[in-house]
Amino acid sequence: MSPVAVNYGLDSLPGDGKRRAVTIGKFDGVHRGHRQVISQLLSMAGKAEPTVITFDRHPHATLRPGTEPTPILSDSQKIELLAAAGIQRVVVLPFDEELSALGHADFSQTVLAEGLSTSVVLVGADFRYGRGGEGTIDTLRAEGDHWGFRVDVVGDVCEAEGERVSSTMIRGLLAEGKVATVRDLLNRYHSVRGEVGHGFERGRVLGYPTANLRENIEGLLPADGVYATRVIHRGKTYDAATSLGVNPTFGDVNERTLESHLMNVTLDLYGETVTIEFVDFIRDMQKFPTPEALADQMARDEEVIRGILASTP
Repeated sequence: MSPVAVNYGLDSLPGDGKRRAVTIGKFDGVHRGHRQVISQLLSMAGKAEPTVITFDRHPHATLRPGTEPTPILSDSQKIELLAAAGIQRVVVLPFDEELSALGHADFSQTVLAEGLSTSVVLVGADFRYGRGGEGTIDTLRAEGDHWGFRVDVVGDVCEAEGERVSSTMIRGLLAEGKVATVRDLLNRYHSVRGEVGHGFERGRVLGYPTANLRENIEGLLPADGVYATRVIHRGKTYDAATSLGVNPTFGDVNERTLESHLMNVTLDLYGETVTIEFVDFIRDMQKFPTPEALADQMARDEEVIRGILASTP
């Protein structure tokens, strides 16, 4: 993967006269629909630099605080996935009061024309931009005629039932624990990452030591439950059983935790950053009468998870 150039904020735009093929959007999840946009952008870019303009937060966070959805990816995860898909430059604009007050004509001039020397812009048919969402495909085309960039429209990617693949759809599926379905919409496993910290060491007592992620986790956590997962650490991948939620067997634990038991190896990962890929949902969290009964269920879970991971790429 070639390095990607990243610009943060309006003041960081290169303004260097180098021609760029640009697409604009939140790109939360970098799902199949987003990848179709990227693929089309790459095919039409020619010698222009493939560039994504994205935002550091959902517009609702500024315009209607408290109504914004939880992001599927952190900014750094999103940038890495865009780079892996072939994007050479990512412009991250803070969706703050300044940006939300920028008129559509000013956006085209400041960002697309002067900031990025855009040659072509690729957007969806429902694209809106500028203060109050007043800018449309028609205004963008008119501004493109003035500033010298072309505007193309990309179609939606739909499921068999005709429903548009969207970040909202993926959030809903994750909230239900349907990570295997999400994998089909992402063309990869949904993952989170973070630094391994000290847990309650319940698993170690039961014979199942775990790597615990509790704070500053990047990526949207799915529904509580037990999952078949893979843990990635320093480029190596390990099969793991992962539980997410409040363990009801231990009544003194009220904190939601993410715990992964590496099944084929024993590693001390404390202080290390790991990525957890969610492959499939196994069962809901449940309360057991004794710790021993929980340990017996964990052994059964592990056998199911081994079978799933052995048959899943």
